[in-house]
Amino acid sequence: MAVKRYKPLSPARRFSTRVDKVEITRKSPEKCLTVTKKKTGGRNSYGRMTVRHRGGGSKRKYRIIDFKRNRSGEAEVISIEYDPNRSANIALIQYADGTKSYILAPEGLRVGMKVESSETAPLRDGNVRPLGKLPEGTIIHNIELNPGQGGKLVRSAGAGASVTAKEGKYVQVKFPSGEVRLINALCRATVGRVGNMDHEKVKLGFAGASYHRGRRPRVRGTAMNAVDHPHGGGRGKSKGGNIPSTPWGKISKGVKTRKKKKPSERMIIRRKK
Repeated sequence: MAVKRYKPLSPARRFSTRVDKVEITRKSPEKCLTVTKKKTGGRNSYGRMTVRHRGGGSKRKYRIIDFKRNRSGEAEVISIEYDPNRSANIALIQYADGTKSYILAPEGLRVGMKVESSETAPLRDGNVRPLGKLPEGTIIHNIELNPGQGGKLVRSAGAGASVTAKEGKYVQVKFPSGEVRLINALCRATVGRVGNMDHEKVKLGFAGASYHRGRRPRVRGTAMNAVDHPHGGGRGKSKGGNIPSTPWGKISKGVKTRKKKKPSERMIIRRKK
């Protein structure tokens, strides 16, 4: 897919870029595979704002994606569709008995191609195999952390991990971040790299495009008063000598945010930093 540029007819359009949707073959989603998506505006069940800068945005319905891919037999790709809930495109597939489902569309998948999920499935983009049945060096995505749980890792546009080695009942997988982790060989993964690779090159160009995606304006701490933010106040443009922090005084840069889960931590061979 290519990046589409606009004629600079207005200041907003001058630097805007979008991904050319030449791969998209269908505009409306499959009705039986969509559910209503309720907006929260960043508020919890008590009505209190727990996530800032959320609200507005265009209406969207959630597409039910089959991350488990545990159905046997071949399926034909009917269409490639846009999904407003994720950066990757999705593919509508149909099995021999007429059952339809959505999957993440890997790079190179086209309408009319066949996809399969089994231990002996061919090494084609979109096919699913257990990690233990994949040769070293295979590019994969939509990786399970626990057998039968469904894909949890490497699902965004253009992402792809690789199988680096096998150690008994575990397989070494290298992720796009550089982290190397041991994963159970019974966990499934999809062959290939996630499509829509030019998604990261998109420039929104104007504030309205961000608002349409449900993101409200974000005010800098240095632009606030001292009573509202640790960076606020002072004469001129200054953070007041404070280290980067949140409005509540917590350090916001360089602090590890990953929760310590001992079983999961033991599986990490090399960290991303």
